[in-house]
Amino acid sequence: MAGIMMSAFFVLLQSLSAQTLTPENQVISLRHIIEQTNDPAGQKAALKLMASAGTYQALTFATSLLEDEQIGGEAAKTIWTILDAHPEYNGAATRQTLDAILPMLKGKDKKQAKIWLEKADKQEEGFVSLFNGKDLEGWKGLVENPIARAKMSEEQLRTAQEKADELMRRDWIVEDGELVYIGHGWDNICTSKDYADFELLVDWRLDPNGKEPDAGVYLRGTPQVQIWDIRRTDVGAQVGSGGLYNNQQNPSTPTSVEDNKLGEWNTFRIIMKGDKVTVWLNGTKVVDNVVLENYWDRKLPIFPREQIEMQAHGSKCYFRNIYIKELTK
Repeated sequence: MAGIMMSAFFVLLQSLSAQTLTPENQVISLRHIIEQTNDPAGQKAALKLMASAGTYQALTFATSLLEDEQIGGEAAKTIWTILDAHPEYNGAATRQTLDAILPMLKGKDKKQAKIWLEKADKQEEGFVSLFNGKDLEGWKGLVENPIARAKMSEEQLRTAQEKADELMRRDWIVEDGELVYIGHGWDNICTSKDYADFELLVDWRLDPNGKEPDAGVYLRGTPQVQIWDIRRTDVGAQVGSGGLYNNQQNPSTPTSVEDNKLGEWNTFRIIMKGDKVTVWLNGTKVVDNVVLENYWDRKLPIFPREQIEMQAHGSKCYFRNIYIKELTK
């Protein structure tokens, strides 16, 4: 296995050198190689390329490797290289990580990292992880829609939430650090907290063996940033993932098809400000400042503050690396 993966690594290295992949897709591929090979030299080489890619997911993945005796030092270098180039990643979690790796840095790097920490805004919360990779803490089951929930009494909502949570715990599991849907219906998993304006990062993939691979991300309780199996031309999926599927008056389809092969990981970056949404899929902007319509009552604007939901559509799907940065309180 290690020999096979190292061969794949050098093929990938060539493609990266030719700049054929976006930074987001570089990180997806490099993470796969690091996880599959047991060769420290290959893992270190992949980490160096991750440092050049510089995405937030590269930063957090490198952080997860700090305790590895063979590559932890290279992971620390990767973290500092990314932060040195991306001060906008400042946040409570980032500052904590950088402070922790200071003893692992040397010379100029250590000096500059200390300056970075001194200059960083200590009030900036930055990206917060919505999924801890261990359990379903911070998540709840879906109760109706925002309009229906608002009409419920406190007791009705409490009872309905208990039933929804029971269903959620049956249909959603944590497996190998991933949030996995194993149910068979339409059972969204929802953040316990509501959000107004935000930047959301999330990795996703669909099960290639699913009957109808299909999922999505609800923004403020509203469908949805679409996730497709683009082979399903009978339902129009050939347009690609990332579009605001339920829009009627405003654009609903992405501007280009940027999906990776079915079964492989993909990365969304989603910014929502007011009623407008911008979506990047695998590093390419596919939705540009488009109004998200209120699916539940099209005469109303989108809700100013509501939960975020990972949608499952009857087939197995996977999510990981779910981070959010609030842009307003």
